[in-house]
Amino acid sequence: MKTNSVLFRVIAALVLYFLIKYLVPFGSTILYPINLLVTYLHELGHALGAVFTGGSVESLQVNPDGSGVCWTRGGNRAIILMGGYIGSALFGNILFYVGVKMPKAAKFLLILLAIGMVFSGLVWFNTMFTTGLLIAFALIFFAIANWTDFGADILMFLGLASVIHIIEDFNVGPTSDLEKYAELFKVIPANVWMYIWLIIVIILTVINLRFVLRENKSKKISRPSSGL
Repeated sequence: MKTNSVLFRVIAALVLYFLIKYLVPFGSTILYPINLLVTYLHELGHALGAVFTGGSVESLQVNPDGSGVCWTRGGNRAIILMGGYIGSALFGNILFYVGVKMPKAAKFLLILLAIGMVFSGLVWFNTMFTTGLLIAFALIFFAIANWTDFGADILMFLGLASVIHIIEDFNVGPTSDLEKYAELFKVIPANVWMYIWLIIVIILTVINLRFVLRENKSKKISRPSSGL
């Protein structure tokens, strides 16, 4: 895919997001599902942080007001706490990258995300709202993957919108996680960790954008030398 085409899609997605958020009436209502998706990705980051460090997940919850909580047992507490904010940014960047650079993999990622949501809602059950929400998301993603040709564009928009939301919400979203993280590393206060995490997310996003906007190098065709 040519760089100009990719850049146009990225700018179009950015413009669409900010138009909806700041100019369209009831824009916050339109973006409400994305806020809930970001919350799920945040809690999923905690859950995977526990699983990958030898712990387990008791339950996962997404609330109607956009907050969430994940109860874990064991594992590395530092990684589990960091996994929420930074993990959700990583997931958002992956959605964005696949949507822009790997359109053929969009269907697979949408189905994988749908399966993960059903698993989270049933195995890590906590409330009927959480389970109903995640199953609804899963059905929508499954339908998009199988019955539309817009999977890549939707992944791109969701990923980009998620990352923007995470960056904009850096001083609100991970507040409880930062306080608990500061308790582990008493030398550095929570408000300093807040900016450290923000910088990590911005660097991650900038690196991802560089990969997204970098034009694929065409393979050089070797030509046989002609002799006289």
